Amino acid sequence: MRSDVIKKGVPAAPNRSLLYALGYTKEEIERPLIGVVCSFNEIVPGHMNLDKIAEAVKAGIRAAGGTPVEFPAIAVCDGIAMGHVGMKYSLVTRDLIADSTEAMAMAHQFDGLVMIPNCDKNVPGLLMAAARINIPTIFVSGGPMLAGTLENGKRTCLSHMFEAVGAHFAGKLDDAGLEEYEEYACPTCGSCSGMYTANSMNCLTEAIGMGLKGNGTIPAVYSARLRLAKHAGMKIMELVEKDIRPRDIMTEAAFHNAETIDMALGCSTNTMLHLPAIAHECGIEMDLDMANEISARTPNICHLAPAGDTFMEDLDRAGGIYAVMKELADAGLIDTSLITCTGKTIAENIKDAVNRNEEIIRPLSNPFSKTGGIAVLKGNLAPDGCVVKQSAVAEEMMVHEGPARVFDSEDDAIASIYAGKIKAGDVVIIRYEGPKGGPGMREMLNPTSAIAGMGLDKEVALITDGRFSGATRGASIGHVSPEAASGGNIALVEEGDIISINIPAHTIELKVSDEELKARREKWVCPEPKVKTGYLARYAKYVSSADKGAILS
Repeated sequence: MRSDVIKKGVPAAPNRSLLYALGYTKEEIERPLIGVVCSFNEIVPGHMNLDKIAEAVKAGIRAAGGTPVEFPAIAVCDGIAMGHVGMKYSLVTRDLIADSTEAMAMAHQFDGLVMIPNCDKNVPGLLMAAARINIPTIFVSGGPMLAGTLENGKRTCLSHMFEAVGAHFAGKLDDAGLEEYEEYACPTCGSCSGMYTANSMNCLTEAIGMGLKGNGTIPAVYSARLRLAKHAGMKIMELVEKDIRPRDIMTEAAFHNAETIDMALGCSTNTMLHLPAIAHECGIEMDLDMANEISARTPNICHLAPAGDTFMEDLDRAGGIYAVMKELADAGLIDTSLITCTGKTIAENIKDAVNRNEEIIRPLSNPFSKTGGIAVLKGNLAPDGCVVKQSAVAEEMMVHEGPARVFDSEDDAIASIYAGKIKAGDVVIIRYEGPKGGPGMREMLNPTSAIAGMGLDKEVALITDGRFSGATRGASIGHVSPEAASGGNIALVEEGDIISINIPAHTIELKVSDEELKARREKWVCPEPKVKTGYLARYAKYVSSADKGAILS
């Protein structure tokens, strides 16, 4: 066993003495040592139940003859961090999580790992660590939150809550209405109930083969989630015995599968940052342009919030991710020969999957759209690309042209939006919020929700070198690369410039001549860094462009 280096032979006597100090018996020490990476904390609603998940995982490990050893991983609640300096610290935790988990796993020489994540950067961070460490590993998430219900019976969720703020500023919702959303939008523990980033990544963890059936969809409050955790604890022992490792599962073909399932589900645009970063740790480079190729052949068959009015619990009842995969497999859109953490192939896993609700998971013959949920746009405003969740864009905004309203920070933009200064037809530009310029590439859920809440989501576009929450809807185009702080053309946009967006054609153009752009560039001076000390300053120094996954070099 890998752990023999800390528990076998005379040289390991000091190591054993410290294991005895922890209360482990000789019998426990002689078994495989399984690291249980638990992201429990008391500030993230999606993580407040993970201590229960960890206990269930440990019970499964013991039942299958292993010794569980728990250690923590951090996690940020993007909703609580939203709209202030805290959001600068969200994306950057992905790399902290990967680095610290690598350090713990390598220092203590575990034989296998069970990762227990749930929320946005915690899931990809642990997947990056799993790929980097490359010892037998399985994931079991904390599960999604149930949807809320307002007093009139309407189901609701966090994206509705953010949009309610915009409606309140527009005078469309009174104080009592806003308070009702506050009370009912997030009724249970779990990752927020729509196809936002956390649920997107937990579903893709299952799709890529690193989580068992139900990992992405079984609600956090269901007892089935605890049974799943026990089975994950049992399964890691089989993976250790068979020496099935993350890089055996997360192959290039598996990432293409994940992108295909991403398109079918209508996942968060943040997956376009996280999948390339995880693949990079596997030694695989993902080309952003591949997204459009996959989207062109993959219908979008799920419309969960914010794109529609259904939620994760509905997807679970309809058959979950395996039912979605079965629809795609039957059409030859995914490779089903790949090995997974079950020890079986995808084909074996999904052979009995059933679509129990064709309104939630539409058959490919009746999709919501013939192309996938995400599109990559290119043009002189974003030569290296930018990303939009096209499944959540109103038909009226798929092609749009309008004057630029330019802001050098999210804070300035949101103040202008709340003040009613943004008008129908405008194209809001928020720049210097990219990986380097932010630093940290803040999510822009507040401004996009304000636009939607004010009823302008079918008339106003928003473009940024920052990023968006999975809860964002509308013509919200993020990840503009190169970013403003790196001298990208988004830094040269001036108030009133005409911006042309054509999502079906995958183009985004600043209608300014090359000669004028050259003249502007000669005058452009990069602003002073917003943060000059601490982790964010170090992050800004080493982070890559968004089109490369915002990885650290």
